[in-house]
Amino acid sequence: MNAEDHAVRFLCHNDWLYGVLSMPEQAGNRGVVMLVGGPQYRAGSHRQFTLLSRYLASSGIATMRFDYRGMGDSEGDTRNFEDINDDIRCAIDHFIQSVPGMTEVVIWGLCDAASAALFYAWRDSRVTGLVLLNPWVRTESGLAKAHLKHYYFSRLSDNALWKKILTGKVDYIAAARSLINDVRVACFKRAQPRASASLPDRMFDGYSRFKGKVLLILSGDDLTASEFSDLVASNEKWRVLLENQQTQTHTLPGANHTFSTRVWRDKVGRWTKDWLQSW
Repeated sequence: MNAEDHAVRFLCHNDWLYGVLSMPEQAGNRGVVMLVGGPQYRAGSHRQFTLLSRYLASSGIATMRFDYRGMGDSEGDTRNFEDINDDIRCAIDHFIQSVPGMTEVVIWGLCDAASAALFYAWRDSRVTGLVLLNPWVRTESGLAKAHLKHYYFSRLSDNALWKKILTGKVDYIAAARSLINDVRVACFKRAQPRASASLPDRMFDGYSRFKGKVLLILSGDDLTASEFSDLVASNEKWRVLLENQQTQTHTLPGANHTFSTRVWRDKVGRWTKDWLQSW
């Protein structure tokens, strides 16, 4: 199926936001709004979002990606992923108005964009699905635990590390300080007071409030994905939530954070398309 890209712009309060609508010849009633994670613009790392949008559009799924206020070509002050609810709402408004017959949307987000999607989705009845890739649940304690579990132990089998050790090219003092600090933070860091909910707790609240379907995709070689997996494994309420029938989970062995190879990118695209077309 042929698809075309169209430049779009829309207002969010008094600022113009810019994006690209990938439009199939005949769109269905469900489209995808792609959120950009981190300090990057709508093309994504190695053009990931551009390529995925065009792939979905060629399969009959209209897709829109855009720059938040203060990012890329869009106007306004820079803001982080916890303060873009209005940007998402305005993008969905414009998307639905631009595609005849569209009545519902799925939000697709990587890293902190996945976190932003969880903050927003339950507030908007037009959002019926979420695709969450390597959700960002970073806390100081969580990062330290992930380092201990996934970084230090994996380094023991690293031939390059042993070569440095045998040739005396390792800064033992710095390495020891780093290890001691991670152990201290992981084991003895006090939890935040209840009055200040942690990022994982706020994400859980958004996830549990959302009544649509969720596709969760995790990289097999990524610290952010490992932090999320460790959170779920150590927390019963998260495990129960993800075992709910609304969530389908895939893990891609060996893949890095942004699924940077063509094989990984195509796999994510097929999983997304098949899931979208299955309901």
